[in-house]
Amino acid sequence: MRDPYIVCHHLAVLYAYGYVLNRGVLPYFANFRLISELSTPFVNQRWFFDVVGTPRSSWSVLLNGFAMTAVFFVVRIAVIPSYYSQVFATFGTEGYVRLGLGPQVAWIVSCVVLDALNVFWMYKIIRGFYRVVNAKPSGKPRRNHAD
Repeated sequence: MRDPYIVCHHLAVLYAYGYVLNRGVLPYFANFRLISELSTPFVNQRWFFDVVGTPRSSWSVLLNGFAMTAVFFVVRIAVIPSYYSQVFATFGTEGYVRLGLGPQVAWIVSCVVLDALNVFWMYKIIRGFYRVVNAKPSGKPRRNHAD
């Protein structure tokens, strides 16, 4: 929880869901975004493995890392084009105009912030998974021929 990105993530979510829960607006889009939390159990399991000292080269950590990478990609990254195509389809409609500036800003800004963070985290997940998979049996990463 010391990571400022996680704090930013939670603040963006609380801000956006405040409008959904208090005003009852945009439930479809809120639920669409909520599906991304299907990756959270794998992230939490990774933290648990670190706390109990499970070696990163163990099969359970590698399997969880693979599942975390795959699920994170499917529920947070692969859906970005579909999500924003539906968002853009609402621009200018009567419903969008009726929302007013506050909910519009909460919706769009929080989604852009969350997706920027998700892309950043996806990069870090892939990079970390690659390092672990390419580690020597001693636990140190293999050197590439280009190094």
